[in-house]
Amino acid sequence: MIALLLYRTIADHVLPRIASWAVTFAARMLARGLNMPEPLVHSTGDYVVAQVTAFEHSVGRSLFPILSRLLRAWWRGLH
Repeated sequence: MIALLLYRTIADHVLPRIASWAVTFAARMLARGLNMPEPLVHSTGDYVVAQVTAFEHSVGRSLFPILSRLLRAWWRGLH
């Protein structure tokens, strides 16, 4: 999931018009296939991304506590 977020971020910066068109088209097709309004597809997607990211962080923190501390220290150093 994190890789998907990275790819989408890179695509938004490198090819903003093509990436935004592709995301809009994909959301429209998914909404049409699920027979849902398009804004509901967007908000549901945002919710799913937030839940998966939170789960990945909690699992990563519990499985790799030393690595987690190092990454948080590195992230704080950047800001």
